[in-house]
Amino acid sequence: MPGLLKDFGLYEARREHDACGIGAVVNIFGKKDHSIIEYGKEIILNLHHRGAAGADETTGDGAGILFQIPHEFFVNESKGLGFSLPGPSEYGVGMIFGSRERKLREQCEKILETAVGHYGLNVFGWRDVPTSNDCLGKIALAAEPNIRQIFIDGNGYKDEELERRLYLIRKRSETLVREQFGEAGQDFYVTSLSSKTICYKGMFFAWQLFAYYPDLSDERVTSALAIVHQRYSTNTLPNWRLAQPFRCIAHNGEINTLSGNRNWMRARETTMTSDVFGDDLKDLMPILTDEMSDSACFDSALELLVRSGRSMPHSMMMMIPEAFGPKYHISTDKRAFYEYHAAIMEPWDGPAAMVFTDGRLIGGTLDRNGLRPSRYLVTTDGLAIVASEAGVIDFPVEKIRSKGRLRPGHMFLVDTVEGRIITDNEIKSKIARQKPYRRWLDENRSELRG
Repeated sequence: MPGLLKDFGLYEARREHDACGIGAVVNIFGKKDHSIIEYGKEIILNLHHRGAAGADETTGDGAGILFQIPHEFFVNESKGLGFSLPGPSEYGVGMIFGSRERKLREQCEKILETAVGHYGLNVFGWRDVPTSNDCLGKIALAAEPNIRQIFIDGNGYKDEELERRLYLIRKRSETLVREQFGEAGQDFYVTSLSSKTICYKGMFFAWQLFAYYPDLSDERVTSALAIVHQRYSTNTLPNWRLAQPFRCIAHNGEINTLSGNRNWMRARETTMTSDVFGDDLKDLMPILTDEMSDSACFDSALELLVRSGRSMPHSMMMMIPEAFGPKYHISTDKRAFYEYHAAIMEPWDGPAAMVFTDGRLIGGTLDRNGLRPSRYLVTTDGLAIVASEAGVIDFPVEKIRSKGRLRPGHMFLVDTVEGRIITDNEIKSKIARQKPYRRWLDENRSELRG
């Protein structure tokens, strides 16, 4: 897959930065409809100015959309592919970028299928994703992968247990492909593999995303939520796999502490244990790889925390803590939470705005300095929008119930099952009281004084 960065002369690929456009839209009550996909399209088209063009002026740095798996759509599609799908959340769908060299692609797909069997699941079948590449620029076309979807039987596993097995399958297959094919194996990339969400992305301008994937214009493709991203790569080359959203997040900004975050994660891999993963933990190594961007590294670390048993808001609080020093006015419970977790996970600092989802919860958060803006809007008919700027969807004034901006370190969260917006104070207070963090600190903390 052309476009992957390499060190050259004085240039270091790790010193990459970006500033992009992000957006999320959700039906607060969890009602699935194709209109959510259309709202996502409107958001990303209005974020077109946030993207960058390649030298051919028709290749974008990247655009994508992440949304809930459209069950009815895939049920109908599977009938023509010779297999039948079980109920919602009882199977997984993977979006796979593969090599255009047929032999290499088939070998990588075989490794993925073997990993599926290793974790006790079965492959229903594959689907060639319809694409229309006449909208692509020359650079994007030269790097265009083969794109297929894999459908995996959950074999009775559901919800988080199924998500965990799909996560292990993806990581194991990525490692085996990398070991067997080296640099050539970089053409194999699992964009998403989940029973809850799916991601369509590529090296596009905003308008090319929906032109390239006819699926996104199909009325049967429905969701209650969507995250979109328009990429602007200031110090890196565009690449199909580095387009966003990733599996959990879309990111606007940069992680300035990336080198330290990578080194700390690499150091803790040797002592990492997990009651949830047990001996399977070895298949997750390495957690981060050198070809990942700062956003991809953040997404991978977040995914590890979530699949290990923490909620997504809990994990986001660990990685992007709000300012909690003695001079800041926050509750003692929240301060204890942040102090305790500071010994477990270093902050991923930098000017950053994030939108995130686990397929049920969707939200946005800012870094503790608030150096990237994020705006939200709630309508009278139950829609919530979070984006890197205001005006990404044009609503009549009478339909707007409330609007505002995220404060530094704060979180905006929607639970589509409970059908409500959860305030920053409520979600963080609840998480901070789940365990006796203050007592644990009092009993175990040792302070070194100069």
